[in-house]
Amino acid sequence: MSSLRKGWVRVLVEQLAADEPASLTDGPFGSNLKTSHYTQEGPRVIRLQNIGDGVFNDERAHISEEHFNRLRKHEAAAGDVVIAMLGEKLPRACIVPPGVGPAIVKADCVRLRVHAGLSSAPFVAYALNSQQLRSQATALVHGVGRPRLGLKWFRSLEVPLAPRPEQRRIVDAIESYFTRLDDAVATLERVQRNLKRYRASVLKAAVEGRLVPTEAELARAEGRDYEPASVLLERILSERRDRWEEAELAKMKAKGQPPKNDKWKAKYKEPSSPDHEELPALPEGWSWSTWDQVAERVTVGHVGKMKDQYRPKGVPFLRGGNVRANRYEPSGLKHVSREFHEQLSKSSLAPGDVLIVRSGAVGTACVVPETLQEANCSDLVIVKRPTGVRPRFGAYYMNSLAQATVRSQQVGVALIHFNTKSAAALSIPVPPEAEQDRVVTEVEKTLSVIDELESEVALSLKRTARLRQGVLKWAFEGKLVDQDPADEPAKALLERIMGDLEASADKKPKTRARRKARSRKT
Repeated sequence: MSSLRKGWVRVLVEQLAADEPASLTDGPFGSNLKTSHYTQEGPRVIRLQNIGDGVFNDERAHISEEHFNRLRKHEAAAGDVVIAMLGEKLPRACIVPPGVGPAIVKADCVRLRVHAGLSSAPFVAYALNSQQLRSQATALVHGVGRPRLGLKWFRSLEVPLAPRPEQRRIVDAIESYFTRLDDAVATLERVQRNLKRYRASVLKAAVEGRLVPTEAELARAEGRDYEPASVLLERILSERRDRWEEAELAKMKAKGQPPKNDKWKAKYKEPSSPDHEELPALPEGWSWSTWDQVAERVTVGHVGKMKDQYRPKGVPFLRGGNVRANRYEPSGLKHVSREFHEQLSKSSLAPGDVLIVRSGAVGTACVVPETLQEANCSDLVIVKRPTGVRPRFGAYYMNSLAQATVRSQQVGVALIHFNTKSAAALSIPVPPEAEQDRVVTEVEKTLSVIDELESEVALSLKRTARLRQGVLKWAFEGKLVDQDPADEPAKALLERIMGDLEASADKKPKTRARRKARSRKT
């Protein structure tokens, strides 16, 4: 542990507590306070989600006045320090703001009422959030997956205590720095929101024919003909029927049953067609179609238990988390054996297939990249080998204008999902192929710039978080403000206050014993 600045002293957290009963307490456990006790209004319950890193989050939960009165020992008032004892960053502290009203802390939360003569709530809260205190807590935290700091161990953390006037200067300096950092964060978050809106507007313009000149406009300007999407779709549907007829004839001949007439052709099932009366007008040269019309097949990934099928290596196996808007996300990718992959030929993937999330972030789509030459998937809608619609253009549409349609077609109660029938019948706009190519090129170029800017903003936000911790580190190493030789040293202040408490405790045996124990710790 590093040496302290002259005039400072280390004190235990419990020594900072006010001279009153239950000045340091945790929330009620077990059946004393359950979710079923919550009411629509009444005194507040301060929970883990309320306690941010130096910020009180206004997430509301209430209990009845009667229940609150039974739990008054755990009461938290404006100006108290509340500390989260469960989570990744421990301890995590903030101050209860004015206006919260009567409240108690819940389990895994601690309330500390600071002794006003020794310190202030802001100084203590900043100290608890500093890396110095969190480094101490690391050795005391227990629990796998849900790190927890017990009250017993929290009491034993040592806080570097400055002289009282210096504490005020430190708090003022921290708040000055943090105000500027908060302004910077607000600006960066505003940029993030603007970039998100810009991304959405680019995709919307792309699938509405407003991002690049249409093929019809270019053809007129250049004095040439072009193939409108309606002709393209007619050719696709004709070729599709021809392939079906060839396959059926081959089957009948293989059985020695050549057709006697053309009645067998009536068995052909036409793909779902768009309802033009319900659809908006499109730019010149565009046409409405459906995934069913332009895809070789619309199917679904494997649906079933997968826990025992995953392997450390093997064939990539995609899930909903691997599909992000317009991009494949490799993190969290699972693998299955080749034998299992071959059993699931229906859900096998190839580069250029469009994947649509059907559970969770419903309707989000991306294209299987060239890097995945062989893969399989679970619980995703698969648009296999689309023809006439560039896969990326189709994904752009899914991630923009199609979202409203997808949301209206979600089914299920416990789990919201989008089924293959809905996906196959989903109407999509089809521009001429040359125009699609230009749209894809322009979108990719624009999104790459947005991606780069978003990365820079995210990096800057991480820097501000590091700077925030840097300010606290300097503060509690005694490097943030100048000292005043006239300030009473913190050790002398502590001894004086302890002496006063001892002198006033003569007629209070329990209080006297508690104060003697405190003095021994000091």
